[in-house]
Amino acid sequence: MTRVVVTGLGVIAPSGVGADEHWKSILAGELSVRRISAFDPTRYATTLAGQVEGFEVAEHVDPRLAVQTDRWTWMSLAATQMALDDARYDPANHSPYATSVALAAGSGGNEFGQNEMTGLYTRGPRAVGAYQSIAWFYAASTGQSSIRHATKGPASVLVTEGAGGLDSLGHARRVVRRGTTAVIAGGTEAPLSPYALTCYTTSGRLTTSADPRAGYKPFDEQANGYAPGEGGAVLLVEDRRTALERGAPQIYGEIAGYGSTHDAFDPNAPAEDATQMARAMRLAMADAGVTADDVDLVVADAAGVAELDALEASALRMVFGDRVGSVPVTAPQGFVGRLNAGGSALSVATALLAIREGVAPAVGNLDTPHPAYGLDLVRVPRELDLDVVLINARGFGGFNSSMVLRRVAAADLERVAEAGAS
Repeated sequence: MTRVVVTGLGVIAPSGVGADEHWKSILAGELSVRRISAFDPTRYATTLAGQVEGFEVAEHVDPRLAVQTDRWTWMSLAATQMALDDARYDPANHSPYATSVALAAGSGGNEFGQNEMTGLYTRGPRAVGAYQSIAWFYAASTGQSSIRHATKGPASVLVTEGAGGLDSLGHARRVVRRGTTAVIAGGTEAPLSPYALTCYTTSGRLTTSADPRAGYKPFDEQANGYAPGEGGAVLLVEDRRTALERGAPQIYGEIAGYGSTHDAFDPNAPAEDATQMARAMRLAMADAGVTADDVDLVVADAAGVAELDALEASALRMVFGDRVGSVPVTAPQGFVGRLNAGGSALSVATALLAIREGVAPAVGNLDTPHPAYGLDLVRVPRELDLDVVLINARGFGGFNSSMVLRRVAAADLERVAEAGAS
């Protein structure tokens, strides 16, 4: 079976622009959730969010394209270029059919769409531009990335809300195994317009706290909902053999296993138990050929909603049994907010950096771990020998996804180092 690895990371997140900035921020425990500044949120129940600062669209996107697209696509284009540069992979140097794009989306181009609708209602039909038909659409980032890099491999968009980032990478692995040697995968989001925030608040899962320290608190006794956020991560996924042959500068890790399930319970309410979430974890581990005893770290979904956190803790107990209290569990997304599909993609990027550095970052914004969960929550960055990492993600409506990442063999790292030296 073809082995699939990650060779490039591109991060645009509240914690920083670029993978290194992101890693330094979460390792330092910097809380990037704050009062929304993109517009006045006073009238909204939720006023906190993880916002990307220091992102200048003109530095990443041609102005002619910027006016045709939404902020979430700008971030996706920028993160894609970062991932390609990091991997030293130029699609133009390969057959157009050798590279695919498979990105996740949850919100689409909300801000662009809201501006166009405002124009329609205040100035009439002539105020609506032709780009409204494409800029808001879920597939816009996939399409624009494919056009920009002239890729002709299978193009896809995965729409499973917060699970989308994992699902896009799971799909990317399938695409590679079917013969396309490189896939641009992951996802970004920009759901911080008034319209998007209004949509999100209808779920009843967002924090109403005005204090960032009292807001999004995964697995905390004071968990009261999550803060939304923008950004995410794009990764370059490659066939291991061809990555080594072309002299990829690094291999962050292998996508060793993936599993997804659906609760099939209620489109708006969580399932009554964690059976399907536990099943997704078991499917991912079976796919990777590992057992619960092999897992060195769990990157949790960490919804920050008491009921959902309790369900995830229950799923972990189902999977790990008596060992559940000794398996480190982290959720750095507490520092940045819940980024929808971009969040689970960012969790993968964070896990790969953790494997590389041998450090598990802490659970974000955690003060008082809920004692009933019985989890070994990482309170401060912890040095760990990480060979196998399990990542969980859930999407509103009942989606459950899990992924197993494995550290690459020493022999592969030596070959990468030799290629770089030459």
